[in-house]
Amino acid sequence: MSQAKDRNTSGEDRILTIPNAMSMFRIVLIPVIVWLYIGKQQYLYAFLGLMLSGATDLLDGWVARKFHMVSKLGKVLDPIADKLTQVSLLICIMTEHRRVTFLVILMFIKEFIMAFTGLQVVRKTGESYSAKWHGKVNTFLLDFTVILHVLWREIPEWLSTALTIACAGFMLFSLTEYCIQNRKLSRG
Repeated sequence: MSQAKDRNTSGEDRILTIPNAMSMFRIVLIPVIVWLYIGKQQYLYAFLGLMLSGATDLLDGWVARKFHMVSKLGKVLDPIADKLTQVSLLICIMTEHRRVTFLVILMFIKEFIMAFTGLQVVRKTGESYSAKWHGKVNTFLLDFTVILHVLWREIPEWLSTALTIACAGFMLFSLTEYCIQNRKLSRG
């Protein structure tokens, strides 16, 4: 009985881990960043909050792998924290750059489709699969766009539009690639 209990509280079934606490911290930090951006219009502090969130994002993955703290909860919590941060900041930016609204809508559609097809893969195979290169590039483009808009208050509309189009294009490409992958995986 003791060994069975040890197996359930160690390894990937752990809930209370340092990386999971960092992911939760990132989620709790989101309203603060939004408040700094919209409520106080303290853009530098909002940027610093965003950088703190990004640093803990990098750190939690490193800690999880280095100290064998990878958990099932962490595999879900980390991308949720990423997406919530991205969409929250995109909504903030949307208050000044209406074209970004398209990215927010597209992001919701993409994440819904990916969650649906991803759940089908997990149900059929019992496995979840990590992000691919196109997903990482998509995340980088979104993060770069958000950071540039937060830091550069007078960003030219042509550049804002170009970044929005680039993000949307790569988001659609990534979604297509994930759908093809998930369809193959769910068919076995």
